[in-house]
Amino acid sequence: MNVVGIDCGAKNVKALILEEDKILAKSSVLSGFDQKAAAQKALDLVLKDAGLKKEDLSHITATGAGKEEVSFSQGTITEVGANAKAINSLFPSARTVIDVGAEEGRAIKISEKGKVIDFAINEKCAAGAGTFTETMARALEIKLEEMGALSLKSQKAVPMNAQCAVFAESEVVSLIHTKHAKEDIVRAVHDAIADRIASMARKIGIEKDVALVGGVARNIGFVDSLKRDLELDLLIPEDPEFSCALGAAYAAVEKAKGG
Repeated sequence: MNVVGIDCGAKNVKALILEEDKILAKSSVLSGFDQKAAAQKALDLVLKDAGLKKEDLSHITATGAGKEEVSFSQGTITEVGANAKAINSLFPSARTVIDVGAEEGRAIKISEKGKVIDFAINEKCAAGAGTFTETMARALEIKLEEMGALSLKSQKAVPMNAQCAVFAESEVVSLIHTKHAKEDIVRAVHDAIADRIASMARKIGIEKDVALVGGVARNIGFVDSLKRDLELDLLIPEDPEFSCALGAAYAAVEKAKGG
């Protein structure tokens, strides 16, 4: 039985084909201005990689901010529910899931069976999401993919007081003008994001083990900052940005079996 989970996010659309517990293929495309077209493209790519046709699929479940734009899906699931299913499968010991994507962050407390107990979302400010690092990278005139490694070179903690992405950009410019090292500024950026995410997670109560997912989980500088803030190790899957798509695929399996 082959199913597809599609995560239609604000920046990227991810698609994943699951055959029982085996991942056959994954794809990711930019959401752009037309999420419907992007979702179709993601599906076409993942079917091609798996050597399948749409008629070979038993069910398609969509999740993400643009899940209603996935016109060919046969059902939907919230990002919170999808993450809970995915992490319960990948890391059965996890009781807290932290998901940081391009536009928002969320913290989820789950049971040993992968049921959602509580959750909190940081959706009103980009200072707690991936877009913040992109903005700061432009201000620092460095490539986004260089941010993580540069942050780890820092030997000095520089406080960043701004709680808004707009004001934070001005603060970064001021730090540049006062001759602070770029690596120290980058660490300050990651520390600021980690502080907002950790504060959000503490609202629901952090229980070990803690899993980190979402595209920002690939940023080693942010991961280091969050570990220091939480004073905990983090479980990170191989492809953290596909967590929601995987959870949607597991939901599709349940639907296909009549659950």
